[in-house]
Amino acid sequence: METLNKDQIKNLLPHREPMLLIDELTNIKKLSSATGILNLRKDSPFVQGHFPGQPVMPGVLIVEAFGQTAAALTAHGIDKETYDNKLVFLMSVEKARFRSPVIPDCKLELRIESIRSHGRVWKYKGEAFVGEKKMADAQWSATIVDRK
Repeated sequence: METLNKDQIKNLLPHREPMLLIDELTNIKKLSSATGILNLRKDSPFVQGHFPGQPVMPGVLIVEAFGQTAAALTAHGIDKETYDNKLVFLMSVEKARFRSPVIPDCKLELRIESIRSHGRVWKYKGEAFVGEKKMADAQWSATIVDRK
């Protein structure tokens, strides 16, 4: 299966550090599913103040990482002209559950799947794992819009 590294992901997404949360995209099945890899470290900017002495990845950033994984999968799978000068925006988040805190240093695997697409609106579901332990899951919708 195809794998994308961080530089290739940067060609698909407008996000940059510290908000680019995906280090790698693996297990890519075109427009269907993929796994985003986030190598969470104790020096990651977003855990420095959340919480000092006991760092935890914020749940909203797990949801953001799900969204970035889905956006990279979609951008990689659709025709470049269709995606050129476009952005993917989160529209809704449903059924988000945080089962265990995500503590650095770890490899967070974001296994996502496209549920359906209708025009420019896409619906996804995902599960986040550290090893074989499920840490979170969610469903969300996103849309592709023109870049201004």
